[in-house]
Amino acid sequence: MEAYRDPAMRDRLRDLVTDQADAERWLRVQTEGRDCGTRFSFAVVDTDLDDRPVGNVALKYPASGSGAAEVGYWTAARARGRGLAPQAVEALTGWAFAAFADDGLRRLDLVHQEDNRASCRVAVKSGYAFAEILPARPPWPLDGHRHVREADPGLSRNPWRAHDDS
Repeated sequence: MEAYRDPAMRDRLRDLVTDQADAERWLRVQTEGRDCGTRFSFAVVDTDLDDRPVGNVALKYPASGSGAAEVGYWTAARARGRGLAPQAVEALTGWAFAAFADDGLRRLDLVHQEDNRASCRVAVKSGYAFAEILPARPPWPLDGHRHVREADPGLSRNPWRAHDDS
């Protein structure tokens, strides 16, 4: 709830968390998404601060065999500008390509509103190339950017094993 008090967060996110009931609903949506395989959401923790969550990264995976999914994230105001968002997006990206390689995941999209320059920088720093401008449509009042990252075809099916010498 603390992170959602930030006006920048309220301007950028679709779902607002304003009280305990909203927070419980948000957590329930994350759990239900994981249980049914449509959303994999992870807390971002800054060990240099106080180990409290300072953000979230999520993989919105539409369906097995679709070949594409979307990455989303947010960072609390107190953690911005320290490089945590690109690190978290990069970690999620590696995990997603490894975890869903056998399902055919080959592309991840990162979408943000056109005026969100910080998200544009996070996308680029995380290896997501600008792909196109998306026209505004509810609930977003402004045009958006779609950034894309393709799976590395040179990696084994499980890139986490690429460095395993056993």
